[in-house]
Amino acid sequence: MLKVKDLQKKFGNLRALDGVSIEVEADSVVGLIGPNGSGKSTLFNVVSGFYEKDGGEVYFKGERIDGLTPDAIAKKGLCRTFQIAKAPERLTVLENMLLAAEGQVAENPISALFARRRIARVERKNLEKAMDLLEILKLTELMNEYAGDLSGGQKKLLSLGRVFMRNPDMILLDEPTAGVNPTLTTQLIKVIRELQKKEHKSVLIIEHSMKVISSICDKVFVLNYGQVIAEGTPEEIQKNDKVLEAYLGGV
Repeated sequence: MLKVKDLQKKFGNLRALDGVSIEVEADSVVGLIGPNGSGKSTLFNVVSGFYEKDGGEVYFKGERIDGLTPDAIAKKGLCRTFQIAKAPERLTVLENMLLAAEGQVAENPISALFARRRIARVERKNLEKAMDLLEILKLTELMNEYAGDLSGGQKKLLSLGRVFMRNPDMILLDEPTAGVNPTLTTQLIKVIRELQKKEHKSVLIIEHSMKVISSICDKVFVLNYGQVIAEGTPEEIQKNDKVLEAYLGGV
């Protein structure tokens, strides 16, 4: 689904990514861990088109995407969330979900005039999907609340729901449980796995918590100083001496 080959990114004399190569298979959840400053978010930003690379290649579904803009990459089916969840605060939870839906026929002025039946059909479908997702996210009771009034954890749930409304083939999740209380963290993990299995999506997730990684990931890559120092199952990673020295020992 995703193949990153010898990716390089520099900021002045700092090599944030120094020949990173990873692969994510279809219908899988892959974790990306490492100390602060190891290059995790930089990798996400390059893959999703927010940063320009200095070298290497990125392939999505067999097509090279490095050099494309973030919106072009999203339209190809590769979407992401951010560490700080943001949504239009004066729109309700339900309005935010509907705003993110794919295939908004009514955005085309001609369609708005001459394809009203089709528009109604699409809007009903989007509403049904939004309500289904809100139920899974446990946000149904908050559907008429403004997004700006949600807690940090609830905003991350909404961010996750908005991404799934886009119906991408792959999702990059940037620290989805950071700053979230333990109860909501458990809920987030359950929701991510449930949605991934239900819709057969590929997920690449940045996390600091090995508990989260172990409970949700099929495979894990470990970054340190912009390089991949280990890869394997969560169980293998927790026993890896390089990982223990570079990352887990300081947690």
